[in-house]
Amino acid sequence: MPSGSLPRRRSSTLLALVASLLALLLGGAGPAFAHAGLSGSDPADGAVLKTGPQYVTLTFTESVGFSDDSLRVLSPKNERVNPRPAQHADGKDNTARVELSGKLPEGSYTVAWRVVSADGHPISGAFVFSIGQPSETAAVVATGSPDDTAVARLHGVFRYLAYSGLALLLGAAAFVLLCWPAAGAVRPVRRTLAVGWAGLTASTAALLLLRGPYEAAAPVTSVFDLAQLGRTATGRPGAALIVRLVLLALAAVLLRRWGRRPDASGPGVRVRLSGALLAVALVATWVAAEHASAGLQVALAVPVAALHLLAMGVWLGGLVTLLLLLRRRGADGQELPAAAIGRFSALAFSAVAVLVGTGVYQSWRQVGSWEALSTTSYGKVLLVKIAAVVLVLWAASFSRRWTARLVHEAPPAARTPPVPAAAERVRVPQTVGAPAPAAGQDRDTVSGAPAGEGPGDGTKPPVFDAGAYRRALRRMVTAEAVLGVAVLVITTVLTGTPPSRAAGERLSAASAAEPQVKVVTVPFDMGTANHQGTVQITLTPGRVGENTVEAVVYTADGGLATVPELRLTLTQEELGIGPLDARLKDQKGYWATYDLRLPMPGVWTLNVTVRTTDIDQVTVHDTVRITAAPR
Repeated sequence: MPSGSLPRRRSSTLLALVASLLALLLGGAGPAFAHAGLSGSDPADGAVLKTGPQYVTLTFTESVGFSDDSLRVLSPKNERVNPRPAQHADGKDNTARVELSGKLPEGSYTVAWRVVSADGHPISGAFVFSIGQPSETAAVVATGSPDDTAVARLHGVFRYLAYSGLALLLGAAAFVLLCWPAAGAVRPVRRTLAVGWAGLTASTAALLLLRGPYEAAAPVTSVFDLAQLGRTATGRPGAALIVRLVLLALAAVLLRRWGRRPDASGPGVRVRLSGALLAVALVATWVAAEHASAGLQVALAVPVAALHLLAMGVWLGGLVTLLLLLRRRGADGQELPAAAIGRFSALAFSAVAVLVGTGVYQSWRQVGSWEALSTTSYGKVLLVKIAAVVLVLWAASFSRRWTARLVHEAPPAARTPPVPAAAERVRVPQTVGAPAPAAGQDRDTVSGAPAGEGPGDGTKPPVFDAGAYRRALRRMVTAEAVLGVAVLVITTVLTGTPPSRAAGERLSAASAAEPQVKVVTVPFDMGTANHQGTVQITLTPGRVGENTVEAVVYTADGGLATVPELRLTLTQEELGIGPLDARLKDQKGYWATYDLRLPMPGVWTLNVTVRTTDIDQVTVHDTVRITAAPR
């Protein structure tokens, strides 16, 4: 067997494993949605029921996943009344339903829910419905953000560390592969690769352990719960983390092979191809389980997000690698050549161009409108990131300027790695007929000009100071790297923020779920012993703006009643608006108006005056909630 066949076989096996894992991961990234929101429930929020329901069903704008405690129904005494965990209703993956136990006593019941949207982010909420009549309740549920817990904060820290490890690993590897192969033998670069790999591996393992408590709002002490860890492994985010750990094990094998061949020629073609596949596969473990895998245009969003993350790693990790190489003294003879700096400058420019292009598409996809930039949390964080990117581009322009001077103004000896002194030759202009220099004599001395002076004009040409250029470049690269770290922090925050477009879709769904008609039934005394009538008032659509109002008077036995007069006024007591007269008109059987304009949302008080005879009248009151008009 040829001596090189075994390494080639190992490389082929590595390539096959990487390709298989990549196909498995991306194959599961089908169409999904982002940051689901509650669009409706049965019973509805605030509903008062005559009898207890058999089920409580929640409907979300997008598909959701849940655990055993994702949906809890609590009695007025804070006792759980749903004995079994939630299930999808009628096989619909955007619903959650629980069955209630037996006959429930009267009072107010609290429904607390916490589910996981398709992009891996937990969402939660609560509402109340009543049986018979509302009552006091001892139920207490968390009302804060799902991310405002100790586990959520730890999860956020390790997500940032994972991004940082990825950037160091990708950037240092790209510098070796594309800019200076000899850098693979330099200790700071090898250390950067090791730190990046170790940081990414440790943070990924921590995220895998924290995933279950993060989704279920469990305490930190539950990270080693094997049952919870098993549930995590079956979900999309958990599976992506497990695949990432497998890929990092393959990366360790590849890095070890690089360490065995620290020659200036750099890694071979197979190792380069394996490294490229590993980089793409590692990035896929992010995009297959976060924003890119949910929402519109998933088939385009996934590769765009992958390019964005790859470009981030190559640029930011490469900056750190360049900075480390610029700060070293080259005592081992491995001085960073100017040509390598020029190659990284071109690579960084391409990476930043990809970042800007893919970032514009992702911003459009997640924000959806100019207005959302200033009215949503995602839009505001995105504006901060844009400002930071502008500062990065400003610093990068200075770095490119110093790089250009270093590459183009340096003499050839400064652009390439140093050669042994015995092989150095200096070629200078020589006047025709001038005597040849004696042994050991400089040609400049023979020509009559002191060494270093220009011929004939007696002036000294400017001396190229490579050290000054490198120091200036090092300062600008440091500033660029610091700003890049800030961009990375903002990006981490952004990936954990509900996209503006998803938030807008939830509001639209919630508006659409609002009843198009508000019906209020107000009892009143008809002036006769034991005779209680009712007035049924219908507002359409029950929102801010113009409304139609229809009122029907019923007798105690449910028949239609004719009254001499019916008046309706509305008051918004919190804002001091009203009373607004509805100006109801008798329509021969019911009373109506078709142009009642309500200016503000909120709870309005209905003041109903019913004249039962020519001399008797009664005024009763009730309330109705007027919602904001949909945008």
